[in-house]
Amino acid sequence: MRKNLLIAVWFTLLMTLLYGLIYPLAVTGLAQLMFPRRANGQLIEENGKVIGSRIIGQEFSGPGYFHSRPSAAGSGYDPLASGGSDLGPTNKTLIERVEAAVKKLRAENPTAPIPVDLVTTSASGLDPDISPAAAAFQAPRVARARGVSEEQVEALVRKHTQGRAFGFLGEPRVNVLELNLDLDRLYGGRPSGSPLQMGKNVARTAIPSGGAGVTAAREGTRSDSQSTVR
Repeated sequence: MRKNLLIAVWFTLLMTLLYGLIYPLAVTGLAQLMFPRRANGQLIEENGKVIGSRIIGQEFSGPGYFHSRPSAAGSGYDPLASGGSDLGPTNKTLIERVEAAVKKLRAENPTAPIPVDLVTTSASGLDPDISPAAAAFQAPRVARARGVSEEQVEALVRKHTQGRAFGFLGEPRVNVLELNLDLDRLYGGRPSGSPLQMGKNVARTAIPSGGAGVTAAREGTRSDSQSTVR
């Protein structure tokens, strides 16, 4: 009995040392050696100050910037409270929120179909990317606020559009923070009333023109690049 107890104690200590200390240190060391930028959160600095991460979404509200996908993480874009709304397609709160977002976006760009990722949240609430369609929808507003042509802004969107991983995984996407930083670099800094700072860091949806209802799977699933609100 005593022998078995000693074996159990020594085994516990050995496993604690191996998997609680040696293994984490080895993995951390290899990560820092082989790909330090990714291991440290892909942070982005401007003038020596960390302003965000390439892999964590944040909020942009100024007209001269591309806006991120809506967030249900905490009070919005909170990296300590990552999560989706988990609201179903008949939920009144979801319907009202989407209809309000649609109304606002229609005023911004009345003739273009509204990409679904501009009115619905993701499962994490921290998506750093939007679809190329969502970026194209916002291009006219950004161009007006920046005082440049839509063609210039659209060219920048194409530059920042990433294709599917390995040619078949996922959907094409545009990193919002990197795109907005490039806007500042190319077109003379930040437009008035559009501060750029680190934030707190779907399913197919169809809304009739009258805004009477929503047809969707539960919010928080990943949307494809062709889904639009009608």
